[in-house]
Amino acid sequence: MAVQSPIPNAPERVLSTMNVDGSRRWPRPRPSHGAWWQRRRIVGWLLMAIFLVLPWVRMNGRPALLLDLPKREFLLFGARFLATDTVLFMLLMISTLIGIFLITALLGRVWCGWGCPQTVYMEFLFRPLEYLIEGGPRGVEELDKHGRFAPRRLLKYAVFVALACVLAHTFLSYFVGTDQLAIWMRRSPIEHPTSFLIMLGTTLAVFIDFAWFREQTCLVACPYGRLQSVLLDRRSLIVGYDAVRGEPRMKGNNRALPVIAGDCIDCRMCVQTCPTGIDIRDGLQMECLHCTQCMDACDKVMAKIHRPEGLIRYGSRDMLERRPGSWLRPRIIVYPLVLLVTGGLFLGVLLSRRDLDVTLLRGKGTPYVLQDDGTLLHQVRIKLVNRADHPREVKLALAGADDSRLVVPMNPYPLKPDEMATLSVFVVTPRHGFHLGRRAIAFELSDGKGWHERAEWELLGPGSTPGEHEED
Repeated sequence: MAVQSPIPNAPERVLSTMNVDGSRRWPRPRPSHGAWWQRRRIVGWLLMAIFLVLPWVRMNGRPALLLDLPKREFLLFGARFLATDTVLFMLLMISTLIGIFLITALLGRVWCGWGCPQTVYMEFLFRPLEYLIEGGPRGVEELDKHGRFAPRRLLKYAVFVALACVLAHTFLSYFVGTDQLAIWMRRSPIEHPTSFLIMLGTTLAVFIDFAWFREQTCLVACPYGRLQSVLLDRRSLIVGYDAVRGEPRMKGNNRALPVIAGDCIDCRMCVQTCPTGIDIRDGLQMECLHCTQCMDACDKVMAKIHRPEGLIRYGSRDMLERRPGSWLRPRIIVYPLVLLVTGGLFLGVLLSRRDLDVTLLRGKGTPYVLQDDGTLLHQVRIKLVNRADHPREVKLALAGADDSRLVVPMNPYPLKPDEMATLSVFVVTPRHGFHLGRRAIAFELSDGKGWHERAEWELLGPGSTPGEHEED
């Protein structure tokens, strides 16, 4: 007796990348080389060139972009950020998020279709090479059925591995710099196993992504499509089907019948060219990347049947449904105002940064030590960050404390360019002079070349509140 499955088969495909039986459906889109595709190709090639060249660009003798995680410092077009620049990082992240909200509200998912590395490399590098090696969409489909290990497919995988290796090395150069990367490439992996494993893992991830995962990255891994319901509104720009003009559909050979028909001839070219396999005529969908391939395919068909182009085009849902409305709405006003505030604060903090940062911290352990001669010994940690491109020697002294003495292991203290150091100093004070367990002092810091700073500090002594001696 046959056991019936508790899960019934779906009457039709419920997902664009899933067959009725639940197996994966591989979209093999047929490229539509129209005007929009040409524009996207220029943008894509430009972005790929920038990605490959940017690690080699130098500004003020430094890489234009470097994310040095071990040293916890970041270089961004001449500006240097340290792990202590938390306010700058916060303002930069907020400004970036608000910028994404604003662009999405205005232009929809333009990033997905025009700028996302997944789309750019898939549609303008890996997929064209795949079609070139395997014989176009039909050749790929034929190998899917009968030649999974055919020489042409193995050759494609070899090319993909080589490209993934190049992209992985370029990606790694953003974190270690091109000079260090060149040294590692000439040495044995045994001498730098961690970086080699990172490069190997990145190469494998890139290869798996573009050889197997593909559109699933956009549909499963990336959350952007799921957020479009709150990021978009009815006036946001999308790639949409003009149902008012296109419906009712009628096949081309039946259009001679005396029936009122729309411009859509149901040729399904928009479906065949879609990289995620959706039907744009079903309305706005999470899977739509706004890549404009359906626009180019439909425009070609409209030209052949002597109908106006733009049956599938850029427009808002209100425009496609012939609903009146203005592009100006509350979010278009609020987002720029917030972005102006956060962006202005970011630039203000960035431009007001000093070449040498001084931060005072309490010493570890007790706030003071009572010495045999009756004086108090206080430890103070002074954190120095030299952001300048030249070395400096920082000299420390006490200001306005004639009865106290400063003990410094090295004075002046040398700092290399871009060096961050924490210096432990000691202040010897008499027991008197403390009011309610506190005494204000000041440190004078200078480098002998015009830089001077006064840093106020408060010492804790006898009579201070318990718990105040904890490390800051």
